[in-house]
Parts: sequence; C-alpha cells; structure tokens
Amino acid sequence: MTTAEVSPALLLLSQARQRFLAGRPLPADVPAETVAAWRRARFLGVRHDVRQADSVDGRALDSALLAAARPVLERLAPALGSRSMLLLTDERPRVLWAAGAAPGGATRRDLAEREVGHNSAALALRIRRRAEVHGPEHFLDVWQDVSAVSVPVFAPESGRPLGTITVASGLCADAGPHPGAALAEAATAAVEAELLARSRSAERTLLDAYARAAHVPGGGQGGSQERAVVALDGRNRLVSEAAGRLVSPQVLESLERGARALLQSSAPVGSYDIALPEGAGCTAEFHPVQEQGDGRVLGIVAVLEPVPEGAVVRAVPRPVAGRLAGSSVPWLYAVGRAGELAHGSEPLLLTGERGSGKTALARELLGGAQPLVLDAAEAPELGLGEAELSGPRPLLLRHAERLAQSDVAALNGILDERPDVHLLATYTPGTPPGPCLQRLLDTLAARSVTVPALRERPEDIRELLPALTPRAADGTPPLTWTLDALRALERYPWPGNLTELTHLVRTLAENRRASGPVGRAELPDPVREGPAARPLSPMEHAERTAILEALRRNGGNKARTAAALGIARATLYRKLREYRA
Repeated sequence: MTTAEVSPALLLLSQARQRFLAGRPLPADVPAETVAAWRRARFLGVRHDVRQADSVDGRALDSALLAAARPVLERLAPALGSRSMLLLTDERPRVLWAAGAAPGGATRRDLAEREVGHNSAALALRIRRRAEVHGPEHFLDVWQDVSAVSVPVFAPESGRPLGTITVASGLCADAGPHPGAALAEAATAAVEAELLARSRSAERTLLDAYARAAHVPGGGQGGSQERAVVALDGRNRLVSEAAGRLVSPQVLESLERGARALLQSSAPVGSYDIALPEGAGCTAEFHPVQEQGDGRVLGIVAVLEPVPEGAVVRAVPRPVAGRLAGSSVPWLYAVGRAGELAHGSEPLLLTGERGSGKTALARELLGGAQPLVLDAAEAPELGLGEAELSGPRPLLLRHAERLAQSDVAALNGILDERPDVHLLATYTPGTPPGPCLQRLLDTLAARSVTVPALRERPEDIRELLPALTPRAADGTPPLTWTLDALRALERYPWPGNLTELTHLVRTLAENRRASGPVGRAELPDPVREGPAARPLSPMEHAERTAILEALRRNGGNKARTAAALGIARATLYRKLREYRA
C-alpha cells in the first residue's frame, strides 16, 4: 500500500511514533491511549526493531479451545484475502493456530504486550470486546503496514475469555473499520457455539460416569447401593447424598481445586491423584472421565470411603499466604518469572494495578530476610542514599510512582554506579511519569514482572477465598459459598483487586448472621449483578449503581423502583437493557 493511499491521520500518527522513538516531544493531538500503549511497550523493554519471525504451528499448544476452533477456522480460511492472515490465540495470548500469509512476514508466536507491545489480540482480551489496531498504533517496526482486528472468545458457562480470533491484513487506508471484522465476528460466534455443544456433551459424559460410579448393584431385590461419589470437571460438581454425609465443605473444596489443577496440567491419566486435607475422615480413589473417541480427559470421579480404624490420611501442604494463592496461567507465570529474577542480588521491579498483590509477592520473594521497607506514599521525601542501599538488609521500596524528585535522582545515580544493589520495588502505573522517573523505570525494565489483575485470573478466586477468610471462632463454621455466589465473584471485574476481595470476605465473615453457605443475594449489589455490558462513563456508572440499589430496596419490583426513582417504567426498562443489569 502506497503512502498516497493512507489516511492523513495515520500519516500524522506515524510521524508522531518516530518522534516518540527519538525521544522528541509529541504533538498535542496524538490519542492518549496510543501514547500510553507506546510507553507501556518501552517500560516493558520491548524492542521496536525486532524482526525475527516465530513459528505459529499450534500443535505444541494443543488445547480444548484449539480442538473446538480448528474445524471452524479451517472452513473459513479460504475466504481470506491474498495478504491476510487468520489466527487463533489463547488467553495469554499465544498463537495456537494460523492460516494465510502474514503481511510482510511479520508473524509472532507470543502476542503478550510484554513481548511485542500494543496489538489487537492483547487489547481485545483486556477490554473484553472487539478491538482494532492499525499501522503506527503498533510499537513494532514490522507491523507498521499491518491492520488487525481481534474478537475475544468467551467460555460458554463462566463467561471467562479463552482467547481471540484475529484477522491481520495490509494497512487499511482509513484506519477502520477493518474489512475482516465481519469474518472475525462470525468465526467467534461459530467457535463459541461449538464450545457450548462440546460443553454440554462433556457434561452428559461426566453425568453418565457419575451415575455409574454412584450406584452399584446390591441393596437387595435387584436394587442398587449408593456410594459416596464426587464428580468434577473444573466447572461442575456432582455430589451423591452419601458423599455429602461423609465429607465436609472443606474436603469438597480441596477436591475441586485439585481436580482443576490436574485438568489444567495435562498430567498423564494414570497419575491422577489429589491429596486430601488433614482430618478428612475418608480416603479417595480417583478415576478420569475421558471423551469417547479422542480420549480427552473431561473430568474426574472420586469414589470416597470412610477412613478405616487406625488409618492415616496424608495431608496437603499448608496453603501459601492468602494473597499468593492461585494456580491460573497468568499468576503462575508472574510468580515463576519473579522467582527466577529474585535469585540474584540485582534490582527487581514488580508492576501492576493497586491491590493486585505486589507487596505480598515481594515479601514472599525475600523469604526469611527482614528487609528495610520504605513507602513513598507515607512520606514526601525518603532521603534515599548509599546507606539505604548498601546495608546488609535488602530494600523493599513501595509505591515507586510516588517518589520525590530528589529520591528518584539519587536512586538513578546509585544504580548507574552500582547496578547490582539488592532493591525490590513496586510500581503502580497511572499518570505518565516525568523524565527522571521514566529513566528509572527504563533502567529497571529489563528486570520487571507485571503482576496480573484479579480480573485476569478469575479462576483463582475459589482458591483465594478460604485463604483470605479470617480464622473462625471456636464452634463457628467456616465461611462457605454457593456455586451461584462463586460464579458472581468470578464474573465481577474487581477494580480494587485483592484488596477489594479481602475486604468483602472479611466483612461477611465478621458481620454475617445467617448460617450455611454465602448466597449470591448476600453479595454487594455491583458484585451480585455483575459487570455492565460495556465500559461506562462516571455518570453512567453512578446511574447504574443508583438503579441497582433502588431495585434491591424494593425487592426487585420494577414498578416500585421506577416510582422511587421518579422515572417512567419504560425508562427503567430501557436503562436496564442498556446496562444489562
């Protein structure tokens, strides 16, 4: 595509990108979100001039999403243009499958922002809707003549994003809408329908395996005898009456967490085993439930037996500190990467949203060491110098984004002379950093880890809940949750991350008067009702909150709610449809 065909807006944006890479001031009319994306890429240490192409053969990254999507995508691939490419990514996002010709040969296996900077697949997963990125909006040089559109693929039951379907082509003259958007939308709808069909088939297979295990011949007069059986597939939990009488809710939660971890780990079928908590009162025999035909493991059936007299049931290790629980891919990747970088004495930067667990992870990485902790949010100036960084204790520096200019300058000078100081810093991105702080971030970028937000790892919530629940008083049953409440917690975006979840759990544990599991009706209105269908302005968010609160006060009666708000019922119905409340 010649430059004459490109829109003036893209030409101006391309010139602004060159100024950004050269460190020159940018024009005032450059979109703020584009500049923020470029700055994130530079902060993460992405090289704009990387040209090496990766293999995108998806066989090494086989997954349930790929199995469901491949037949759909192979049918649609012939509709691609001559300079277009159709890709399937997972939630990280890594490319699982690709067809067509990459514009300019610019293919990459890992599309995470920390690897390649701004791109449509990572953006679609972050905003949970269709996203387009054109030419100079990308950070990489090899994508300056590429336009791409990505549509997120959601799990049919949980609504969790599983990955994206992306169409990449030569640069669009008008910077959108992308001509491949309709194809990406259609492919996503077809893949989600296939996932739903497979999920229902898998549920039937799990139910059949559960019924066979729970009822065995016996009981007299040709009847059957019920056994204590639990069937799990990571989403559903089937518990026989005998199992419900035998085990506690804590044992059921342990079984569910163990099953989910085994199913995600692709462990050999013969090695399926889950350690029961101390004092479980039973033993368990585990049987994988496999799909007929391809042998794919769909779930696990546990046959439980009371502990024989004198037998000892092995205990699972004690969980890590509350904020470090989790077995999701983004969380394990971040913790593993941070652990690798923390082995030496060089600086390490943990970046992430407020409340995401940066400080808790930092303390875990320091192990038994007693660090010198300095918090830039608690004092206008810390007076950083050689004494703080050369002592025998490591330095844990919190809220680096709020450092005074003098402290930033001192830290830059020390790191220039001694790049191996034992410094562990946390940073919460927000307003664009000044030149001095940006230099510090650039220095630490090569040894930085992004801690994922809670909304990026909703599958960890079930593991976090028991770890975050305060110890129950003697004689008081521990806090448990209905599946409906758990699903609401997993769908909520958690803008306050772990801090917000911890406050909710502690408030319920300390103030709750009801007995039994926590139901969805007991959750705060925003959590119970779930996120809005689209990003809301501050005014819309306030209006939606007021409507939900009025509905709660009026027992869900829409006529009384409309009267209380002083609006017509038709207006209330319209707003509920707009917000999908």
